[in-house]
Amino acid sequence: MAMLDKIRGEFIDIVEWLDASRDTIVWRFPRYHNEIKMGARLVVRESQMAVFVNEGTIADAFGPGTHVLNTQNLPVLSTLKGWKYGFESPFKAEVYFVNTRQFTDLKWGTQNPVIVRDPEFGMVRLRAYGAYALRVVDPRRLLTELVGTDPQFRSEEVAGYLQQMIVSRLTSALATAHVSLLDMAAHQEAIGTQLTAALAEQLAPMGLGIPTVIVQNISVPPEVEQALDRRTQMGIIGDLQRYTTFQTANAIEDAARNPGAAGLGTGLGVGMLFGQRLGGAVDGTAGHAPAPVQPPPLPVTPQWYVGVHGSQQGPFDLGTLTGQVGAGAITRETLVWRAGMAQWARAADVPELAHLFAHMPPPMPR
Repeated sequence: MAMLDKIRGEFIDIVEWLDASRDTIVWRFPRYHNEIKMGARLVVRESQMAVFVNEGTIADAFGPGTHVLNTQNLPVLSTLKGWKYGFESPFKAEVYFVNTRQFTDLKWGTQNPVIVRDPEFGMVRLRAYGAYALRVVDPRRLLTELVGTDPQFRSEEVAGYLQQMIVSRLTSALATAHVSLLDMAAHQEAIGTQLTAALAEQLAPMGLGIPTVIVQNISVPPEVEQALDRRTQMGIIGDLQRYTTFQTANAIEDAARNPGAAGLGTGLGVGMLFGQRLGGAVDGTAGHAPAPVQPPPLPVTPQWYVGVHGSQQGPFDLGTLTGQVGAGAITRETLVWRAGMAQWARAADVPELAHLFAHMPPPMPR
């Protein structure tokens, strides 16, 4: 009995696959030196297909369900093996389980900017990224074109190739979309649909399909973003008069929170000045706004200091000096000084005061 149990153990009674990896597309059943027993059960679960390969030639394929392996449901393999009248002995064949569910955790993105011609801004550089789903549509073609004899074919083995295909198609999709950069966000779904259709046609000969391509974001370089922000700010400002009124109202509100004439005046002045400067920026006359009409500044009267008997007196304005000259308190020899003079000087030697002594006789000779 022990010998019979050992012989039975060399034969495979159940062929099945429970996927726990979440990223395996194709898995080869590990037959090793065992043989599949005729009449064994093949269990194919939902989102799976099982493909039998005999000496490198693809034979029969099975969909979901439990199948009893015999010559009736293995017509191709029976032909390849030469089983014309049935066969009851164990046989050798490779069984590949193909995962037909969607793989939705795949990402794509542009490593380098894509240059497109924008109808409004001219030549612009765009970057984009998103996600896509992958699934097997023809297991036979997949085994022939990509898998070969790989015992475990994972999604990462084709992810890089598929990402390159998406990016290459993205350039064409953006160029033929004829959509302005400002309207690109509203057309991301349409661009994804266009990519999906183009990739489906290109991947069909390999047995793969991409049901969905999602464009999550399309961005421009930072300097272009800054230019768009400035343009947006100008659009928000809109009517300059209304904006100036708004700024003035804010200044009044701030001044009310901090009572005081100085605070109110400053707030109003800042609001009006800011509005005037923005007006120059909007109409192109920045730096050339007309100055407000104001009277000229009052003339500044010089203040004089005089030296009398060794002491400094003053300051005096010109009218006071004229009276002191007439009274004889200040003579031609009196030392005088005002702001701007390097040192004290005789009153008669100062041009601004020389006329005061024009009608006065010189001192008597001694």
